[in-house]
Amino acid sequence: MTVKTLKYSEWSNNLVNGSWREGSSEKTCTVTNPYNDEILTELKFASKNDIHEAYVAAEEAQKSWAKVAPYEKISILEKAAQIMQDKKEELVQLLIEETGSSHLKASVEVDCSIGDIKLAATFPLLMGGSIRPSAIPGKENRVYREPTGVVGAITPWNWPLHLTMRVVAPAIATGNSIVVKPDLQTPITGGLIIAKIFEEAGLPKGVINVTVADLEEIGDSFVEHPVPSVISFTGSTAAGKHVGSLAVKHVKKPALELGGNNAFIVLDDANLDEAVSAATFGKFMHSGQICIAINRIIVDRKLYEPFIEKFLEQTAKVKVGDPRESNTIIGPMINRKQVDRALSIIDKSVEQGAKLIKKGNVEGNLMEPFVLVDVTNDMTIAQDEVFAPVACIIPVDNEEEAIKVANDTPFGLSGAVFSGSLERGIDVAKQIKTGMIHVNDQTINVESNVPFGGEKSSGLGRYCGEWAFEEFTTVKWISVQNEPRQYPFS
Repeated sequence: MTVKTLKYSEWSNNLVNGSWREGSSEKTCTVTNPYNDEILTELKFASKNDIHEAYVAAEEAQKSWAKVAPYEKISILEKAAQIMQDKKEELVQLLIEETGSSHLKASVEVDCSIGDIKLAATFPLLMGGSIRPSAIPGKENRVYREPTGVVGAITPWNWPLHLTMRVVAPAIATGNSIVVKPDLQTPITGGLIIAKIFEEAGLPKGVINVTVADLEEIGDSFVEHPVPSVISFTGSTAAGKHVGSLAVKHVKKPALELGGNNAFIVLDDANLDEAVSAATFGKFMHSGQICIAINRIIVDRKLYEPFIEKFLEQTAKVKVGDPRESNTIIGPMINRKQVDRALSIIDKSVEQGAKLIKKGNVEGNLMEPFVLVDVTNDMTIAQDEVFAPVACIIPVDNEEEAIKVANDTPFGLSGAVFSGSLERGIDVAKQIKTGMIHVNDQTINVESNVPFGGEKSSGLGRYCGEWAFEEFTTVKWISVQNEPRQYPFS
């Protein structure tokens, strides 16, 4: 009998109340490298009971964690950031092997995560309050900023380290505790390694818990559990609407970052070379598996043909292959299901009239770039979030049509506008209904000190910066009657 060797056997347990232990489900989660199908680790799923214990432990731990002095919280967060910096190459390697990330993408993701912790380290000193005047004689109104309590976080597979850290860091910095349910395909970088880093930094047990659970087994129990007061979800719009409706039904605050259909607009006065360079990066970074990646390239007809020609030239230079090689840009898709979904979208769009001018090779989970032109905004590829290295280019007659096409979607996450005039670009950007948009840049931008989130079906609330501070805190009004009050009927 062959003995199975697990590359990361140390990541074979859930974390509940400071104890690394097997899940109590009978089912097992197998984590594989999407590039070569190597088994990285196996672990037993958490059951409903494990999730219950994690929430109960988090609730108890939060009571004392909220009282910890601000500078002690800051010290733990700063130490966690330093640990991540010291372990950067290890974390990059984990992301490459568990998610199929290129070295470039993995490095950016680690840096973003470190930035989020450093910014969150400023939050404990902001947990103050204010005294407001009153219309009633002898009364003062005190407003206190407090943690919300326990946060439940459901996090995705595409940028698992950063998209989990942007919830964990501000949540614990503001005195909350948290239970994380990472995606089954990326439990290490999406939760377990984060918990280990904070454990090493000195975070008390129970403040962070990680439960790797199968949705088919636990159902909606993670969201419906009575303990969490905030449910953070990052993922598809369909799943997010379900999670959000459940959260509201149980009077929990939903924080949702959902799908995107991001428009990249090239106006007739744009610098063509700069626009093409930005479009290539914004479309093919991490194989297009990014919620803020470019989905629709909208080009004024005056630049349409030369744009296509230059875009094809640039696309031909994008290296596809082994993500362990430093010059690889497009590594594997996360699984074959995602590949097949993208191919189906391409086929439907060609049937609808799109012209496929570059057909990439597909081998296993590796998918070379595809380029479709003469796309109209009602085609499947322009209406669905592709999440693959598939570019679609839509011609428009003028600025007004570009704005109309960009807004003709139920999504509103990110976007970009290229123009030779910054003021014109800004004016167009203001008219696009989206949470984030970038002038003379591409759509993939993340910074720890600015708000990240969408409009319409792309989500509710904002992550990062002071906006994350608002998501994970609440306010309490305490009035103090300093002298006897005269009541009209006493």
